[in-house]
Amino acid sequence: MVTERFPHKPYCLVEQWTIFRADLTPEEVTKVHAAGHLPLFLFAHKVVEDSRGRFQVGDWVRSSMCLTFDDGVMFETKNTIYVLMGPGHEQIASLNTIFSFF
Repeated sequence: MVTERFPHKPYCLVEQWTIFRADLTPEEVTKVHAAGHLPLFLFAHKVVEDSRGRFQVGDWVRSSMCLTFDDGVMFETKNTIYVLMGPGHEQIASLNTIFSFF
């Protein structure tokens, strides 16, 4: 399914994930949207599979800023489609908090 929708992008299947919504001012949100992004970041405790072998099974991963987030399952960044598997969470956090993870 991922390769059909995004044939030229690598994918990464993850579990035990959290979507962080950056706590930004309205002006900052406007700048993020103008750059074609959403103020969302992904942190996952467990990589299940990475199509290009960049991450090993069981590694953790933190994404760059989101481009699209479809169906609550496919989280697209500039370089990767993250497929969110199993239960996860969403929470609001400051950029300092988001970037302090590992």
